[in-house]
Amino acid sequence: MILVTMVIGISAVLSWYLGKYMAYILDSEAEGTWRTYLKQFAVFNALMFAVCFTVLSFQQYLPLNPDGKGALTPDLIFNTTASFVTNTNLQHYSGEVSMSYFSQLFALMWLQFVSAATGIAALAALSRGLSGKGFGSFYKDMTRTTLFILLPVAFVVAVLLIFTGVPMTFGGTVEAHTLEGAIQNIARGPAAAFIAIKQLGSNGGGFFGPNSAHPFENPSFWSNIIETMSIIIIPMSCVWMFGRLTGKMRHAAVIFGVMLLLLLMKISFATYFESAPAGALAGLDVQTSSNLEGKELRFGTSAAPLWTAVTTSTSNGSVNSMHDSLNPLTGLVPLTGMWLNETFGGVGVGMINMFIYILTGVFICGMMVGRTPEYLGRKVETQEMKLVLLALLVHPLCILGGTALFTIMPWGAETVHNAGAHGFTEILYEFTSASANNGSGFEGLGDNTPAWNIATGLVMLISRYVPIVLPLMAVGSLSAKKISPDTNGTLHTDTLLFGAVILGSIIFIGALLFMPVAVLGPVSEYMAGALK
Repeated sequence: MILVTMVIGISAVLSWYLGKYMAYILDSEAEGTWRTYLKQFAVFNALMFAVCFTVLSFQQYLPLNPDGKGALTPDLIFNTTASFVTNTNLQHYSGEVSMSYFSQLFALMWLQFVSAATGIAALAALSRGLSGKGFGSFYKDMTRTTLFILLPVAFVVAVLLIFTGVPMTFGGTVEAHTLEGAIQNIARGPAAAFIAIKQLGSNGGGFFGPNSAHPFENPSFWSNIIETMSIIIIPMSCVWMFGRLTGKMRHAAVIFGVMLLLLLMKISFATYFESAPAGALAGLDVQTSSNLEGKELRFGTSAAPLWTAVTTSTSNGSVNSMHDSLNPLTGLVPLTGMWLNETFGGVGVGMINMFIYILTGVFICGMMVGRTPEYLGRKVETQEMKLVLLALLVHPLCILGGTALFTIMPWGAETVHNAGAHGFTEILYEFTSASANNGSGFEGLGDNTPAWNIATGLVMLISRYVPIVLPLMAVGSLSAKKISPDTNGTLHTDTLLFGAVILGSIIFIGALLFMPVAVLGPVSEYMAGALK
């Protein structure tokens, strides 16, 4: 409880000031339409894809490759490029095994900056559109976000991580002789810089295969606190930035409160469910007070459930424990975080996803009372709802469609290492993580195959861009309308009632969409264990 209060409390306080600074950097009387903004957005993202694909394709010929990393397969290059361009960082490889320092720094780490900046820029444009200031220039937003927000904050975090023991070197592997006389090659590299932006930008891709469970990525209790706070602070700040850019700070406070409540609920459930011993220890002469399987004990027993909830409530996806070892009902917590995909969410896009739920809730309330729905004084009509509902449905279609296909086809069934409900959950988790642009894995899955690489690569691209483009189009439609004066029937957006509307919309829509697969996966696994 003390750890949760410290991490979430300090992050929430700091987010107020960082959000104010972000709004200062990105606030401007901007001209430009949503069409122009999205054209610039599309061009830059296509350039990002081309640069990364090229670097990964020729890494064996490029410098900064002291350990002689070889060529990657085309399907893995496609998957990795799609993953980092979309701010997902789903990894079907181990960084220290497959990637040169040049690929890590000038393809993957570069994308961790600019893909994160893409999401923040899109939120800034959406906010300015709602305020009537115009959408602005994507190129200006991208430059300002990268240079004046992400780089300075990442520099501070990287320095702090170096002090905690995270390596920062261009030297190759080190040969170590163990006490038993064996020889080990210890991988290292410029990890501190990579990890700082990995956490801050909701990227999550590890420099090393075990991610933040690796002692070089996350060596101590204090590095764990710094990294956990880094996951959540910019997504929190984006809510306050939205409030300042729209001029609706009380509205932003309501949104922040709903997100914070959902996050604390997930943390509480994760901590409670992980307090039970692992089912694998049943019948053995081993006694533990909680599930210690797959945990790094140097962090303490409460650090793993906290990280699990935070990393999947945002679209970060880094891990400091193995999610495949979670108790069955604990596994529902990260899945729920990614299914809803708006509890602070990814940098920028989490607030955009919340905007989708907000308009849906406003529309439902308007229809219930027989009144044209309004949001921030503008009428929400058929055109906007078509765009919003399509954006809302893309996420479950990618998850459920991909899961169904790979469950019945050998592409997925033959790569699962566990039978029954747990194996189903592994497939479900992989598509959920890809669609939520999260990147964490349930593991226990042989996912570095052409089928998995291509399928999840396509899902990541669809689920990244459709939920950004369609809300911006909806805001473009809203911004062209006149602001209606408040009346007695207006649903005010800065009240507890509005907060309840948002919360209800999120919970009921999420339950309707994903309850069946939750029962087929984690709930069935729990019931099977309970009935033994």
